[in-house]
Amino acid sequence: MSTAYVIVTVAAAAAMLVASGIDVFRAQWVRDNMSAYGLPEWTLYPLAVVKAAGAAGLLAGLAVAPLGLAAAICLVLYFLGAIATILRARAYGDLGYPMPYLVLAAGSLALFVAS
Repeated sequence: MSTAYVIVTVAAAAAMLVASGIDVFRAQWVRDNMSAYGLPEWTLYPLAVVKAAGAAGLLAGLAVAPLGLAAAICLVLYFLGAIATILRARAYGDLGYPMPYLVLAAGSLALFVAS
């Protein structure tokens, strides 16, 4: 397990937990975005759970490798879905929001595969 993998994975997990917390506390800008994307507000909590579970999986993957792999794959797919949702809503200005999370999850996945 490389040092780069550990650093990127911990950073990705921390970012996912922050994103999850933003969803749980239902920041107004997040609710506005959800509405613009055509998603009901109640979906914030399930999406927060997915992000928190992904963060837990990334951290658990430092001890049990298959969990980290599964979590990284699922988070990459999650954020690709977020990007697809933004594109579907034609809210192109919002594409920058999920990109850092996608890059962190993809980085964790790529470093896992490389190690």
